[in-house]
Amino acid sequence: MALTALFSTLFARISAYRAYRQTYKALSALDDRELYDLGIFRGRIDEIARGAASR
Repeated sequence: MALTALFSTLFARISAYRAYRQTYKALSALDDRELYDLGIFRGRIDEIARGAASR
């Protein structure tokens, strides 16, 4: 039982990290004008990516 919980937690963390990286990379690839059109400032990319990973 404990081993199953360990793998479940590990899988959830890996999935969250992948979601973070995917969002971070996608937003970082946008130029400042595109980010502005979305209402995002470059300094908030990390915060937004972390929020996407926690869902």
